Amino acid sequence: MPGPSRGRPARRPLSVRPSAPKRRRGGNSRVRLAVGRLLLVGALLAAGVKLVQVQGFQAEALSAQAEQQRATPIDIPAARGSILDRNGNQLAFSVEARALYAVPRLMRQEWAKALERDPDIGSFEDRIADIAAFFEQTLGKEVAGQKTDRDTVLAKLSQDTTYVELADNVDPGRAAIITDKYFNIGSEYRAVRVYPNGELASNIIGAANWRKDKEPPATHGLLGLEISEDNLLAGRNGRRVVDTMQGNDDVVIPGPGRSRELAAATPGKSLELTLDVDTQYALQRMVTEHTGKTAARSGSAVVLDARTGEILAMANDKTFDPNQFGKADEEHLRNAAVSTVFEPGSVNKVVAAAAAVEDGIHQPDSVLGVDGSIRVSDRVIKDSVPHPRQDMTFTGVFAKSSNVGTLMTAQEIGEDRYAEMLTRFGLGKRTQSGLPGEEAGYVPPRNQWSGSTFGNLPIGQGLSTNLLQMTGMYQAIANDGVRVPPRIIRAEISADGARQVKQPPEGVRVVSPETAKTVRDMFRAVVQRSTSDPDQTGTGPSAALPGYQVSGKTGTAQQVDPKCGCYSHSQYWITFAGIFPADNPRFVVGIMLDNPTVGEQSAAPLFHDVASYLSQRYQVPMSAEPSPVVPLIIKP
Repeated sequence: MPGPSRGRPARRPLSVRPSAPKRRRGGNSRVRLAVGRLLLVGALLAAGVKLVQVQGFQAEALSAQAEQQRATPIDIPAARGSILDRNGNQLAFSVEARALYAVPRLMRQEWAKALERDPDIGSFEDRIADIAAFFEQTLGKEVAGQKTDRDTVLAKLSQDTTYVELADNVDPGRAAIITDKYFNIGSEYRAVRVYPNGELASNIIGAANWRKDKEPPATHGLLGLEISEDNLLAGRNGRRVVDTMQGNDDVVIPGPGRSRELAAATPGKSLELTLDVDTQYALQRMVTEHTGKTAARSGSAVVLDARTGEILAMANDKTFDPNQFGKADEEHLRNAAVSTVFEPGSVNKVVAAAAAVEDGIHQPDSVLGVDGSIRVSDRVIKDSVPHPRQDMTFTGVFAKSSNVGTLMTAQEIGEDRYAEMLTRFGLGKRTQSGLPGEEAGYVPPRNQWSGSTFGNLPIGQGLSTNLLQMTGMYQAIANDGVRVPPRIIRAEISADGARQVKQPPEGVRVVSPETAKTVRDMFRAVVQRSTSDPDQTGTGPSAALPGYQVSGKTGTAQQVDPKCGCYSHSQYWITFAGIFPADNPRFVVGIMLDNPTVGEQSAAPLFHDVASYLSQRYQVPMSAEPSPVVPLIIKP
């Protein structure tokens, strides 16, 4: 073999090392499996020990605890919406409050356990004495008519019972002072409904209060808009889970960590009404005063916006305080302006006047020969003031409120056409006002008319209406012949302030604009006064307001005597419907008095007072010219 080369180290022969044996994967798996088995056995042993402990040593205590409480889902009451007038003034709103309560039996048991751990904390009697003293210190001796003095609270806490209410309608801030100091005093949400104006518009608004008998407990409406709009005002309840007494889900155990909210409540919407609080106040005062002055059994009045049909005010002489509605009787609770129906009397003669002008039968200065009486079928109808045959202008027939002249006109109109006009004027049907308790009134169906029916209806007897319906008839004349059904709700307002205007109902064309203006002008003569000739004076001159044109109609309707089922000659419904101002209508006023017996037995003076107020409140410009004095009776 050749030797190594000079100058270079000898090359080392390659060595071949034996490779290390590969680890087998199965080894790690076996280790992990063994460890897992050990852990599982340990867990089973621990669980077994715990099970023995629970079932053996702690069974009685845990069973008692389980019997005492359970998790219960309950509703969270939503905040109720407010009721506002058209200018945002609050008519009804809710104030948050708290009811404070305790679970004395559970309190005593828990204190006994705490006393075993620390004998120095004092007796249970000492504990509840401290709580009672703190109640009086924080709340005083009385809250919302409930005694909260030390002795009263102590007596309640000393009872052996599962629930006791200590105080209701407590200010949330003061309630928190107590519950923060004493964790075992519970606090429940309450809402107090407040009516800041007392009796003002109470027949419309109604009343609501906190109802424990409802599920869930919350503020619910009882009457008026509070009940008819209850769903909208109430909102949507939330949801939470609480710890309650076993067997009594109504008793929530007080203390931290016992309540978990699941879903928040959605507040109710507020209602913006068409009412103006100042006009409502003035109208209510005037109706009450006039009803008392005339010794009427009752009185009501309505003010409508002539163009929109919105109810600006609606008042009855009998009202109630919704803050204390439980003290009011049924007569004071109802809204007589819509719930009382009556025969309108001569106010209803506007139907014949409008139909005759619309059909071209008569013009304002047409002359009719009017006798003192007229026979219709088997009945003889007379004018209220006896007179021989006389020539009356068509305007005079209504200004003097002639029954005979009106029936002569109705016969020319015809029964079918007259029945159609009653429907167009909205009689016999509810007005769609949104007011609860409204009566529809009654108009005999056309196919049930007898021979004498047409001797009653045109002069406002033999049918019935409520005051709002009656006022709506004249709103059609004021609004150029279009009757817009009256309404009370103007808008809905959500909790975030978004305002949704409620669209008015579609108007009904009753007569043409020309006919409406002609009738308005004719009915100005109702309030005209002639100093030179009393025969040229209308039936309602005391309704006139200097500086303004006034159009209107008086009404006197005999009431039915229940003893004989016939018309009384001593008891009457007294009505008035007027348009103000007549030359540029802005307001329509309807009035009803139930049998006034003292002084001027007319509603015209009350209309004068209402129109005078409206002229000032809304700064109504005076009429460009006074109403002309027109002939009513043509003398030879």
